[in-house]
Formats: sequence, structure tokens, C-alpha cells
Amino acid sequence: MTAATLKRPKATGPDRTVLLVLFFIVTSAFLLLSHNGDMLQQLGALGNALRNPIVEALMVSLFLANILFAYLWRAAPWAKALVGIGSLLFVLPMAGREDTSLLDLSIQIMIFAALALGLNIVVGLAGLLDLGYVAFFAVGAYTWGIVGSPRFAEILKYFGENPGGTNSGTLAIGLVLTAVTAASMVYINRLTARTAPTATTAWSFRLASVGVVAGVILTVRALLVLLAPQADGVAGGLNAGFFWLFLALSIFAAAAVGVLIGLPVLKLKGDYLAIITLGLGEVIRVLANNLDLYSGGSQGITPIKSASVPWFDSLAGALGFSEDQYYLLFLYVLVLIMIGLILTVNIRLDKSRIGRAWIAIRDDEVAAQAMGVPLMQTKLIAFATGASFAGVMGMIFAAKQQFISPESFVLNQSIAILSMVILGGMGSFPGVILGATVVTLLNLRILPGLGEATANLGIPQQVNPGQLQRLIFGAILVTMMLLRPEGLLPNRRRQLELHHEDNQEDESAQGNAGALTNASGDVYSAGLAPVKEDDKAGGSR
Repeated sequence: MTAATLKRPKATGPDRTVLLVLFFIVTSAFLLLSHNGDMLQQLGALGNALRNPIVEALMVSLFLANILFAYLWRAAPWAKALVGIGSLLFVLPMAGREDTSLLDLSIQIMIFAALALGLNIVVGLAGLLDLGYVAFFAVGAYTWGIVGSPRFAEILKYFGENPGGTNSGTLAIGLVLTAVTAASMVYINRLTARTAPTATTAWSFRLASVGVVAGVILTVRALLVLLAPQADGVAGGLNAGFFWLFLALSIFAAAAVGVLIGLPVLKLKGDYLAIITLGLGEVIRVLANNLDLYSGGSQGITPIKSASVPWFDSLAGALGFSEDQYYLLFLYVLVLIMIGLILTVNIRLDKSRIGRAWIAIRDDEVAAQAMGVPLMQTKLIAFATGASFAGVMGMIFAAKQQFISPESFVLNQSIAILSMVILGGMGSFPGVILGATVVTLLNLRILPGLGEATANLGIPQQVNPGQLQRLIFGAILVTMMLLRPEGLLPNRRRQLELHHEDNQEDESAQGNAGALTNASGDVYSAGLAPVKEDDKAGGSR
């Protein structure tokens, strides 16, 4: 055997490359076929089988597995790029053109993936158990839902009829108060970064934060009163061109709410933090339910506009999409871009100093503080970052649904997003995306499809899978946590933490452990016992 045969080049996985491409072609063909109504009618019995909800859910799941295999398998880079780009930019939109529900499902999966990535920063990296995360989702949704719908004109009319003492002077006071108190908060924050915080600086910071809230309220109220004469001109809401401005504002609004919520509660940790965030999440939902003037109460807000991009609409029309699908295709591409940006930000933060500080706080707060990590500031950054991701996705969700109500932001949504993070693998970005995909498919396709397929089989109502969807979902989660607690695609650090005992070497057989129970033996030291009298203890040489 020569040296040339011993030193072989590293394999690029040609077999897996071919298998990956073949799997992509086959599953793409089945997906396009199963969502084309005209072709299914021509196939007769086979077409009826492909229409079955379980088969349809299976086809969607197998197709989405392409992207997972492209990430996991050692295949040629061109094959991975072909599968990723072909799946997301060609096959899914083309299948969605024939079946709008598939395009809607794809957007929903990516929205929850972005929410899970945001919560992963709070829970997976910083170790802060947040059960009210959906509150930030609601803030983003209502930020655009109020101004992008007829609700905005109703608000302006109300303030036009009830201006009180509000005028341009009130606007000036609000702007000055906001600017002064915000500058004070920045100054106090820098001061406490150089010296140890005192009770005076703590209370000053809290007073300044209250001043910021008061200033914002005065400013917004004054603007609404001054704009009241324009109510008739915005009867259907603001022009759709403002969508891009509010896309940025929804990020800042959710981040600001995250900071305001985090300031009083982030001194707590563990179960106490979970309970108080749960309560604050419910406070946001109850406010949305009771502030009828702004949120429409339990009736919700509708219709909500989406951005209008004429050149994109022309492109969608040239590709064969109908007019009622233009906004869905636009939101699909927008969410895809946002996922890329959010994933990039997550990866950069994870490798930065702030990312290492989050992990240090998660592992041991006392040790992190002893090493100079400012606990409150670092936790607030985590809270605000996760909230900003939820805010922008909430706005896109409102534009997609064209309707929002408080029922869209209940506690179960927060728990569902948390289950996505845990199921996929806390701290693992690809794992979190996979967890969001699996949970969304289970909730929106697989379990409802199972109930629909078994509805006419004569199964008793009490044990019909259609009535036991939550039970089946819970059983899947329990089984997963028992068999693979680290998640589907775990973070390496998290995997070592959960399997720490499995990685420990047992050297008890080589030591002198028998001397502990045998009176005739001598215990020399921990580790390996010396064989001769002159040997060093512990097995050292």
C-alpha cells in the first residue's frame, strides 16, 4: 500500500449529491402534482388519493425535508444551492400559485420561525424564561393594524370631537419631555457603567423612563388632535406606501415595549420571571380587548392594508398569479428576506461579546457579574432584540391576515413558540427553524388533516383524532423530551450539558476504591493509587 493510497482526498459525497438532487426532483414533482386541481382530475383514483389531507400533508413535509437534507448532508455546494434556491424561490411559489393555502402555510411557517429565533435569544442564549413573548408580536401587529385600516380615521374623528386642551403647545411639551428624559436615561446609563449604581441613580433612571412614556403619550395625542381635520382623507387608513416606514417603526415600538417591560421584572429570574412575564403578556391582550377605540376590542380590526409594489405586481402577473395572490407572493418574498436578515443578526450576535455575555448569564449570573458583565443592561438588550423580531413579524402577520383581534395573541401562542425553541434545540439557530417548521406543520396541516381524513370512518367522537389534536401534540412533545431532550438539531454546547454524565470516564476500576470498604486496604489519594511506596499519588509520573 503506497502513501498515495493512504492519503486520499476528503470525499465530497458524490453519492449524497446525486441522492439529494433526485430527492428534490421527485418531491418537487409530487408537490406540484398534488396541488394542481386540473391534473388531479385527470388522474382519477390516483388524483383522489393525492387529495387526501394526510397524503397532502406528507407531500408538503417530504418536500420541506429537502432543505433540511441540503443543510445536513455532505453534498456538493452547487447541489445544496440548487435545492435551497429551487425549493424556496421556484417550487413553493409555483405550487402556491395553484393552491393559495400552500403559499399561506409557507408564510406562516416563516413567521413562526422568525418568532422562535427571537425567543431563542431570550430563552436559549440569555436563559430568561419568557411566557409573554406573544405580547411583542401583538405590539407589532397593532402598530400597523391601527393606522393601516379604517380604524385610524375613527380615532382621528374621536380626537377631533374631544380635543380637550391639546394643541400645538402640547406637542412641543411632549417632544421636549421625551428628548430630555431620553437623554437623561442615556446619561444615567453611562454614569452607572463607570461607577457602581446607587439607589439615587436607580430611582432617577426609573423616573426618567416614566417621563419618556409621558412624553410619548403627549406627543401622540397632540398629533392625533392636529391631524383630526384630515380624517375623511384617510377613511381607509394611511396610504399603503407608509408600510415601509411602519415596518421600521414596529421594530422600535416592540423593542421599546420590551425595555419598559424588562426594566421592572428582569431583577427576577427562574420561575418568578416566567410568572411575571406571563402576567404582563396577558395585560397586553386584555388592553387590546378593552381599548375599543384603538383596537376595535373583541371585534378586531379589518381590513388591513398591505404594501403595494407595482413592479412586483407586474412580475407576479407575468408569472401567472392572479390579482388576489399578488400581496401573498409579495409577503412571501418579504418574509423570506426578513428570515435571512434575522438569521444573520442572530449568528453575528452569537459570536460577539454580547452573545458570550448572554451565555455567561445563562450559565451562572453570579460568575458573570463577577467577571464584569452588567446584568440588567445585558438582559435588557436580549429582551429588546427578541421583542424587535416579534414586532416586525407581527406587522407582517397583520398584513397577511388583513384582520387581527386579541384572540390571535393568547397565552397558547407564547407556549407554542416556546415549544418550537425547545423542540428544535435551545441555542441552535437551524434547530429552532426546524422546530418552528415541525410544530407549525403539526398544528396547521398534519393533525387537522388526520382529523379530516378520519371524520367519516365511524370512529366514536370521544376518540376521534380530530377531537384529540392537542392530546396527540402533547404526547409527541413528551415523547420527544424523553428521547431527545436536547432537541432535533441541538446546539453543541447544550448537547454536552445534557449528556455531561455520559461523557465522563469511569476510572474507579483502576483506583483503590476497594480500600473504602475493605478494612485491610489503605486509601492513598483520589484517582489512581500508587503501586509502590515511592510512587507519586494520583497516578502521576
